Amino acid sequence: MLKQHDLLNLNWKKTNGMIPAIIQDYFSNEILMHGYMNKDALLKTQKDGLVTFYSRTRNCLWTKGEISGNYLKVIEIGTDCDHDTLLILAESKGKTCHLGNTSCFFLKKYNINFLFELEKIIENRKDKFLNNSYTSSLYKSGTSRIAQKVGEEAIETILAAMKKDRKELINESSDLIYHLIVLLHDQNISLNLVLDNLKKRRKKELIVNIENN
Repeated sequence: MLKQHDLLNLNWKKTNGMIPAIIQDYFSNEILMHGYMNKDALLKTQKDGLVTFYSRTRNCLWTKGEISGNYLKVIEIGTDCDHDTLLILAESKGKTCHLGNTSCFFLKKYNINFLFELEKIIENRKDKFLNNSYTSSLYKSGTSRIAQKVGEEAIETILAAMKKDRKELINESSDLIYHLIVLLHDQNISLNLVLDNLKKRRKKELIVNIENN
């Protein structure tokens, strides 16, 4: 959250009391939307932990998702170097855009963003069972079967690599990643937790390298 010291340094005068706020997905880094906040909207955002804007058309505060249920849960709030723009990292609950899209922008997405989209779909199949869904059937089969599938796909990935079959290796790796995400969510573990762990390991590696030099 934005500290009180940073809040006092915001250049409200330059922005005529209405500061732009860019919302970025905490997990995928995708830009989700843009809005404006006055001081009351920012304070409410910090207090409730949900992104709240000031509607210039309705002249009132509005919390994103108060009607649709697609809230933006605040993870961190920062400012730019001029203190006249906010960047808010948030966890999106549902589709951010009122058109039913993940983002209000239409830029080409990076592949890493798709990985997190896939994770959300897999998580949804866990919570909402669908008869014609392979993912739902996996969750219904239980942890042992899911873990077995990860093992099978891992072996097939290794065999594809040993045969130096590039196409098969890509296909088997795709199956492995998919089933691994299913297994992680079966155990209530998100990809973000795995990435955080990798970051910690990377920091430890850097520290060791510095100490050894």
